[in-house]
Amino acid sequence: MTMATTLARCLRNKQSRFDTVRHPGSPSSMAAARAEHVPGDRLAKTVLLEDNRGYLTAVIPSTHHLKLSELREQTGRKLTLAHENGVREVFRDCNLGAIPPVGMAYGTQTWLDDSLLTHPDVYFEAGDHQELVHMSIEQFVDLMADAQRGHFAHRDM
Repeated sequence: MTMATTLARCLRNKQSRFDTVRHPGSPSSMAAARAEHVPGDRLAKTVLLEDNRGYLTAVIPSTHHLKLSELREQTGRKLTLAHENGVREVFRDCNLGAIPPVGMAYGTQTWLDDSLLTHPDVYFEAGDHQELVHMSIEQFVDLMADAQRGHFAHRDM
């Protein structure tokens, strides 16, 4: 599989500058980061949540965990983790566990944790388990301009 079509279209429409990093197929984004010597706090992890109002995408560093109570407070929504079927429904052109952070391109409200923006660059899944997208933080901020921002992730101990 190659980069997800929706992600490729989003990157093209935003005129994003990026490169891709190929890696051996891996079951998780953290395994991919380790294989390519990418610092985990520069790798965006995307989590799909849901409530009675629909889906919401949260984007956090892969070295952090989502504080759902804090995101609920910031959004005013009663969010829970989406079921696997929901992930397949929203991110149709992506493999499970390899969803890119551009939830807005997939029709979901997207929230970005500010702690991901503290480094000069960022990596994220391209929709498959063989490729990461790499871009400067400035390009990433431009790409994620439609996302809401907050603080709802905490470093894993």
